[in-house]
Amino acid sequence: MSEHVVIVGGGIVGCMTAMELVERGYRVTIVERNQIASQTSGESSWAGGGIIFPLLPWMYAEPVNTLTGYGAGAYSEICKKLEKETGLPTGFINSGFLILPPFDEQTAIKWCESHGQTFVLRDQIDPLLSPIQGSALWMPQVCQARPPFFMKALRQWLVQHGVTLLEHTELLPLGDAESLNAWQTTDGRTIAADKFIVTSGAWSFLLLQDVAKSLNIKPMRGQILLYQPPENLKQIVYQDGFYMIPRADGYLLAGSTLEDVGFDASTTDDVRDELMKKAETIMPSLKGLPIIKHWSGLRPGTPENLPTISAHPSVRNLYLNTGHFRYGLTMAPASARLVADLICGNQPFIDASHFAFKANA
Repeated sequence: MSEHVVIVGGGIVGCMTAMELVERGYRVTIVERNQIASQTSGESSWAGGGIIFPLLPWMYAEPVNTLTGYGAGAYSEICKKLEKETGLPTGFINSGFLILPPFDEQTAIKWCESHGQTFVLRDQIDPLLSPIQGSALWMPQVCQARPPFFMKALRQWLVQHGVTLLEHTELLPLGDAESLNAWQTTDGRTIAADKFIVTSGAWSFLLLQDVAKSLNIKPMRGQILLYQPPENLKQIVYQDGFYMIPRADGYLLAGSTLEDVGFDASTTDDVRDELMKKAETIMPSLKGLPIIKHWSGLRPGTPENLPTISAHPSVRNLYLNTGHFRYGLTMAPASARLVADLICGNQPFIDASHFAFKANA
């Protein structure tokens, strides 16, 4: 019988890890405290914008770009597979990415050239946007997926391929242990497996605090607005920490914030007003239009956006794939492949040392 792996957390990273392991012949169970592919599950997965690219890649360390670059190249085939095998949409489209000034133009150009990224400097931009001073950076290869659509298709694929989904199931925090073969639920059940992978994002530290005191992950709230303008943008637009993402059905996302407020996932009026002001400054035709929806999600904040993808150094059979901050969607394919390599005992396809978990201090 094939080895049984339990994945703790049913957001994008957990579900992509399950997909990778199923394709390698493992028997997989996902434990999710809410419902997979819902607004309460993997909150950053559901609530994110879905840009399959880092916002300013030249600002990040190369290990971050290694993960995001692999993901950016993988999603076209992943989405084709999901749509073909499930009949469900993923919202995957090539939108292109327009970065408005101010940004470090020379550093951006150097990064694009060294990473084979197609770009054009533009002085003329979409007439729906406010005039700019300087040049904008146009990156035509950048794509997007629609997280709620993608997660529903991915959940259906996992069900079709025999993955057991234990939804509305919460685990007790893990105590000190040298080896992990079973984990207790809050309602008294025992879940046994050969190996466990924690992919619980912002909740990972709460589950692992006794065996992972040095795990530097905390929730960071992001709030987003949804518009439906009569005339929409034709590309993703970014300026000074703020993005606007046009959907194929005419909706427009505008966000997001980075708020250190613990596990408070509520929305606030002051942030709504701040986001509206930024959106209307970039795209004046939004003035006076109603907000269709205002929501938030909790990202797993980590220093330098660097996730932990690693075997636990002292607890046998325990692995971590968590802490992807703003780029869970973009990093998920590479992260899933890397942790699967570690579980299989294969040579990792990238240098795993950058993502190793350090023992408790």
